[in-house]
Amino acid sequence: MTMYMQKGLQVPPLQAGLVFLPLALTFVIASRHSGMRAKHRGTLVLIEGCAVQIAGLAALVTVIESIEAPSAMMLSLVLTIFGYGQGLVMAPLSSAVLSTVKPASAGAGSGMYGTTAQIANAAGVAAIGAVFFAIEANQSSRPALLAACALFALSIVACAAFLTWMRRVTG
Repeated sequence: MTMYMQKGLQVPPLQAGLVFLPLALTFVIASRHSGMRAKHRGTLVLIEGCAVQIAGLAALVTVIESIEAPSAMMLSLVLTIFGYGQGLVMAPLSSAVLSTVKPASAGAGSGMYGTTAQIANAAGVAAIGAVFFAIEANQSSRPALLAACALFALSIVACAAFLTWMRRVTG
């Protein structure tokens, strides 16, 4: 999003970064709500949070596709939907994942969870960046598009291989 705002919409870097402030605030609010919701709804709150995230992403795509140059404020408001959904997912996800880990393995389980989350985050940034730059490069160069798509595929394969290896080592 920051690359799209800076390169595509010519939004200054500080303003592009500030677009995510309401997302972060709604994430915190939802994280506070998710604990109580998880007590009553169990892991169903994860599915509800994912549904809210998908709705937020759909709203974001709709805004980007229907408005030629959406304002930073408009993007910020739409991203709050995604932020709330993400907050509903992330807080109870740790509990859901780590609830099956034996107390003696709590440190290792927590470390694996944290490592996996970081790998997934990095892979997501790399994949989305590859797609963004592939689309941008497609306007001028087919080899650049192919290279970006190959990098995207390679990042997915590398992450899957690493996670499979981690599962075997700790399994």
